[in-house]
Parts: sequence; C-alpha cells; structure tokens
Amino acid sequence: MDIAGGVVAYERAHGRVATIGIEAMKFHRPVLIGDEVSCWAWVTRVGNTSIAVRVEAWVRRRVTGEVFRVTEGVFTYVAIGVDRRPRQVPKEALPA
Repeated sequence: MDIAGGVVAYERAHGRVATIGIEAMKFHRPVLIGDEVSCWAWVTRVGNTSIAVRVEAWVRRRVTGEVFRVTEGVFTYVAIGVDRRPRQVPKEALPA
C-alpha cells in the first residue's frame, strides 16, 4: 500500500517523496493465500511540502471470484529534493 501511495505522491510532487506517516488504517477483512490484491490510491490533500494519499487494498478471491475492499488508510508523504530535505510541492499538476 505504501508503494501504491508513493507512486501517486511522486507523480503529484514531480519528484522524490518519503513516507512520514500513516493515519486511520483500517483492516476490514483478511487477505488469504491465493488472493489477487489490487491497490487504488488518490491524492486527498496537498500542503506546502506534504501530500496526503488515500489508499485502498481490494482482493479478488481465487476460489469464489468475490471482490471486496480489505484495507484502507491515509498515507502522508513529504516531497524531498536532491539534498534529501523537504521541498515545496508544485501548486498545480503539470499537464500530462
């Protein structure tokens, strides 16, 4: 989940980010051996140097094909520069 959130934060920050916190992590159901796991992540807040990303993990049960959310949380990342110090997040996303 941290990697999924980190990818989204990296894209929004237009560069390197580091995880600084995880808030409101909820475990709804267990992930079983053989489950196919997918993570969905999106930006919920952008600060001066930080980015909050909501991440949900969903599974598809191999045996039954049932699909449902198993875990969710809010991950906070800080944009970091080449000097490994916090840097400002660009105010708007660059065009794709």
